Amino acid sequence: MEPIIHIENVHKWFGSVHALQGINLDILKGQVVVVIGPSGSGKSTLLRCINRLEEFDEGKIVVDGIPLDTAQNINAVRTEVGMVFQSFNLFPHLKVLDNVLLAQRVVRKRDKVESENKARMLLQKVGIPDKADYYPLQLSGGQQQRVAIARALAMDPKIMLFDEPTSALDPEMIQEVLDVMTDLAREGMTMVVVSHEMGFARAAADRAILMDSGQIIEEAPPDILFTHPTQERTKAFLSKIL
Repeated sequence: MEPIIHIENVHKWFGSVHALQGINLDILKGQVVVVIGPSGSGKSTLLRCINRLEEFDEGKIVVDGIPLDTAQNINAVRTEVGMVFQSFNLFPHLKVLDNVLLAQRVVRKRDKVESENKARMLLQKVGIPDKADYYPLQLSGGQQQRVAIARALAMDPKIMLFDEPTSALDPEMIQEVLDVMTDLAREGMTMVVVSHEMGFARAAADRAILMDSGQIIEEAPPDILFTHPTQERTKAFLSKIL
């Protein structure tokens, strides 16, 4: 099976900082991959390179058969890849429903009825159908992040990228977001998740990857990586968070 995401010898510099150092990674359709590691290890940079929010300096990335090498190809990939960030990035002046249907109208060119039906269905899916007419600032952090997930799903993405989606949330709100993500994983969504939520990784991920200093140090199924790591760096990192 051809990987839906193919990353080959990718390097990224920020000035003198070598943020990604020859990353090689293949992800198959339907796989859920959780990326862990200390701050500054390159996790978020790698994620942002997958849809070219960050430009890499060497190597190649191919998403669903499309190489990220031209503006046309990059735009094509971005329409198929949803991304959810630490901050919710909702439009504060738009109601929840409008936040979810806007990109459908602009990018997918759906009419008002189709886009609104889709938006309401997705708000139901993420558990907040009653919040359609609220403004983002009237919602809790967990609810706002679920709106952000619904907005990304409204584009019918083939791949979902999550960049520490629960790190800005109060502890009691984390699980409601993880539950939505777990449901997506069970439905077969291809997902790459930067997160330290080990419970989610154990429940939903096919593979866990430890990054440090711009390199992939170790990867394995979560239960193996978390209980029987082979690399000393992995053992040292896990000893601080498990």
